[in-house]
Amino acid sequence: MRRLAAALLCLVALPAPPGAAEEVVLGLSQDTVSITTTFEGSEILIFGAVKRETAIPVEDMEVVITISGPPEPVTVRRKARRLGIWVNTDAVEVDAAPSFYAMATSAPLRAALSDTEDLRHRITIPRAIRSVGAPQTVEDSQSFTDALIRIRTNEGLYQSNENAVTFDQQTLFRTSVRLPANITEGGYDTRIFLTRNGTVVSEFDTVIEVRKVGLERWLFALSRQQPLIYGLLSLAIAIAAGWLASAAFRLLRQR
Repeated sequence: MRRLAAALLCLVALPAPPGAAEEVVLGLSQDTVSITTTFEGSEILIFGAVKRETAIPVEDMEVVITISGPPEPVTVRRKARRLGIWVNTDAVEVDAAPSFYAMATSAPLRAALSDTEDLRHRITIPRAIRSVGAPQTVEDSQSFTDALIRIRTNEGLYQSNENAVTFDQQTLFRTSVRLPANITEGGYDTRIFLTRNGTVVSEFDTVIEVRKVGLERWLFALSRQQPLIYGLLSLAIAIAAGWLASAAFRLLRQR
């Protein structure tokens, strides 16, 4: 059964930074996604508004929204055919790559965000991945990061959705982000940027908690806190399942 967890952003005024003429007006009414044994993914619904102290400027405003899962180190390996066998040749350690990353914009990316602002706030997927260095024997280390992005994009873990934010009258905005079933636990940093002419004029940050519950949580905690008991339990379940399958097969043969 598909579970739909909605993180609704209510209209709650937040303190404006000094000198800010525009700011995001929102607040989370639900900030938790529960992973159960029947979890098949979730959809995060995001709503918000822009609070102003002056008249709307002539220049169009855009919205950029990102959701980032817990970062983790990743080793990316390259395979090559040697003597008819595929073997690992080169490897690059990516220092920190988000386990999940989604970006949604109200306009084409380069119309909504300049490259300078992207570099400063690390908004796009390549900027969100931190890879400090690579072995000197690897000349094209960037290709390893590109491969990681490609693989996780195909798995639904990395999403880049341009023109996916509906922005009405430069005041109200809304979008939705799909969380796949294979997401990991942790705090998912959610950021909303308001931009004009590609420059960020206001930013709001919050966190959505993704947690295992029920049997999933119990098994996860048992495997971490009591690994011996978890291993014995897994072995007992495997033996019982094998015995039941054998008994059922013998019963069918006797008929």
